Amino acid sequence: MSSGKILVAQGGGPTAVINQSLVGVVLEARRFRNVTRIYGALHGVRGIINEEFVDLTQETSHNLELVAATPSSALGSTRDKPDLKYCEEIFKVLKAHEIEHFFYIGGNDSSDTVRIVAEQAQAAGYPLRAIHIPKTIDNDLVGNDHTPGFPSAARFVAQAFAGANLDNASLPGVYVGVVMGRHAGFLTAASALGKKFPDDGPHLIYVPERVFSIEQFLADVKETYERYGRCVIAVSEGIHDASGEPIATLLAKEVERDAHGNVQLSGTGALADLLCDEIKAKLGIKRVRGDTFGYLQRSFIGCVSDVDQREAREVGEKAVQFAMWGDRNGSVVIKRTGFYSVDYELMPLEDVAGKTRTMEDEFIDARGTGVTDAFRMYLRPLLGSGMPDAYRLRPAAVPKILKR
Repeated sequence: MSSGKILVAQGGGPTAVINQSLVGVVLEARRFRNVTRIYGALHGVRGIINEEFVDLTQETSHNLELVAATPSSALGSTRDKPDLKYCEEIFKVLKAHEIEHFFYIGGNDSSDTVRIVAEQAQAAGYPLRAIHIPKTIDNDLVGNDHTPGFPSAARFVAQAFAGANLDNASLPGVYVGVVMGRHAGFLTAASALGKKFPDDGPHLIYVPERVFSIEQFLADVKETYERYGRCVIAVSEGIHDASGEPIATLLAKEVERDAHGNVQLSGTGALADLLCDEIKAKLGIKRVRGDTFGYLQRSFIGCVSDVDQREAREVGEKAVQFAMWGDRNGSVVIKRTGFYSVDYELMPLEDVAGKTRTMEDEFIDARGTGVTDAFRMYLRPLLGSGMPDAYRLRPAAVPKILKR
């Protein structure tokens, strides 16, 4: 007889809508009679091996809805990247607590964790249904048209660059904004959606899908500055040279690495500062400013896409339905239908786990410093309703009286 116990956890970087997926799981699971307990693991997989569970069955529906509309991970998250031994410990805990449905909300590494745990259960003959629920602002999960969390972060980036462009137009100079994205440039490319007029920034966009050359970068900046008298630049943190070496490591004197040995790109403002230094030193432009968006773009409470909220809820709901009505493990994926609507499918875990999607060539312009109309058409519906707009004066010049 089934125990009726399910477990849900959140992993990786938080997003503005990840709690919608969590609440989607909880509320949808309550509709099934065979569900007796809904547990949440604190701080992702680390909470599982430490048996740090909370009973979400006791939460009120009203409070769950309030939490759903709140950014960041309500259960807490982790950057632990489980190997086989780690996953074996996860399975031991699931088995000890008689948990027969496991839902993990996360990105690439999370999908791989679900895959390994599912394989462990199958090998042991334990009746575990394991479902991965997509989440990442990088939009780099294969099989998905887009990933929950990305649209809201893209909305923030588009609006932030629209504001930076207005500021730069008032006090002309060069502005460099560094956006998250180690391997995929979707989020950096979203900066283009803040443009309204032909001479608006960002004038230059650099993504990891294209090789970055310092010399060509400086030439691009010089040309743009001479044309407009100013230059707004969007740069992905993951830009690299022809050998694949991150530009941040080539320019920096000291390199910080994370727990997985990856060069730390998001936690410092080094890349923006280094690029600004290059522009000032090599081009002689005095007014040069740089920002690193960093964690601001992940869980910004005042900038959430209503489309993203709805779909993040639905992937949680569909995960429960696939688990309860289906006979296989998998990863929930979003498929676009029509001009803009979506459907949900369950892909095999091995088709998603550990893989990385990058921007399609059709989304990047021929020069590699901008986006195409195809990308604008792809992204615009995801940003949701109520996008702010910017306008200009239509100045009627008054003739000069004094000749100087």
